[in-house]
Amino acid sequence: MNSAHDLHSSLRVGRLAPSPTGRLHLGHARSFLITWWHARARGSRIVLRLEDLDSERVKPGMIEDIVDDLRWLGIDWDGEPYIQSTGISRISAAASALIDRGLAYPCICTRREIQAAASAPHGESTEPIYPGICRGKFATLTAAERVSGRPAALRFAVPNQVIRIEDGVQGIREFDAAASLGDFPILRRLGMPAYQLAVVVDDAHQGVNEIVRGADLLESCARQWLLQEALGFEHPRWWHVPLVNDALGRRLAKRSDDLSLARLRGAGTDPRRIVAWVARSMGIDVAGPVRADKIVTYFDITRMPNIEVRVTASDLADLGVP
Repeated sequence: MNSAHDLHSSLRVGRLAPSPTGRLHLGHARSFLITWWHARARGSRIVLRLEDLDSERVKPGMIEDIVDDLRWLGIDWDGEPYIQSTGISRISAAASALIDRGLAYPCICTRREIQAAASAPHGESTEPIYPGICRGKFATLTAAERVSGRPAALRFAVPNQVIRIEDGVQGIREFDAAASLGDFPILRRLGMPAYQLAVVVDDAHQGVNEIVRGADLLESCARQWLLQEALGFEHPRWWHVPLVNDALGRRLAKRSDDLSLARLRGAGTDPRRIVAWVARSMGIDVAGPVRADKIVTYFDITRMPNIEVRVTASDLADLGVP
């Protein structure tokens, strides 16, 4: 596996980063095919990272299922799959560097305490904005745990600034960091790395400088920009693509197995029909079932309609969903 230091600065590197906490569904198929087409059409490398740090939710055999799903769709990658949990020491070292520089601090607050805080409004996400209760209270995680008798998390101290993100799909977006993001976790209790820090450290380690993913992660982009800045990492380019919803406009979720790729694969669904459906949702004229590699020549992410995609009954019939 190449590190960021091993890669030539002009090399474009994208990534597929599924989490083995549930089965992939049609929405994932669309996002990953778009990511793969974007990389291959531009001559970029693409790496596969299995983000398994949420150990309580990781399901046995799910990593193997995800790899099988991607291969079934016709997606490949460069190098061996990277298991995120193998790099915990690297992520923890970055967290330690941030607290040593006064850019992060221990937090002993429970979720209930944060939600109960009167000064904790909500940003664009459903999570309350942390009101800074523990800022300046403890010098180290050990001190916080000794004084409180509770396990401590680590939060990044968000500066009071406006972050300007230029996204290849969503355009220019601005975030008032303190008001809309708040101090966010970079280590969970018991020292497990949190999502925002883990992906930033791993992207830098793997040389990832092009990120295509769902529009629901646009706000995370601002948090990751702050961490990249604090750790001295280069900022990647971002493309946040519209999500796939069901016929009623509800977001597809891993907890719903109806449209999971594993179920479709097991039922004998032709993956070329899924590829064709995704291509048509991108505005590419496809008459019938087609292999993923046949779309690369026609792919241009700038032509993608920036609207949500709904899976209708007609779509399901075309896909041969049983």
